[in-house]
Amino acid sequence: MEPKTYKIGEAARLAGVKPFVLRFWESEFPQLTPTRTPNGQRLYTDDHVRLIARIKTLLHEEGLTIDGARRRLDEQAADTGLLRHIHAELTAIRDILDRPPRDPDPLRPSAKGPLP
Repeated sequence: MEPKTYKIGEAARLAGVKPFVLRFWESEFPQLTPTRTPNGQRLYTDDHVRLIARIKTLLHEEGLTIDGARRRLDEQAADTGLLRHIHAELTAIRDILDRPPRDPDPLRPSAKGPLP
């Protein structure tokens, strides 16, 4: 199933900004890259709309500069990548721990013996 897409006017309305602002932000934020139709019309996804709203918050509510907002988004992306890596590692460890125990080597002496 194809994700829902929005034309620039719809995406701007959903995020609470003007279409010309989106066009400008596309040139300033490499993370904001809508797809384009063969005739050049921009198509934004729900993820784009969330990103636009985040950029708006960083600039208008938190008072960051464009450069500061760009850096913050880069930091958050790095944090997300690290969290994904940690999640994958923990999942692999859990899978190992969930495996049934192997049969002990019958030739190896048992660590369990008579209690003193």
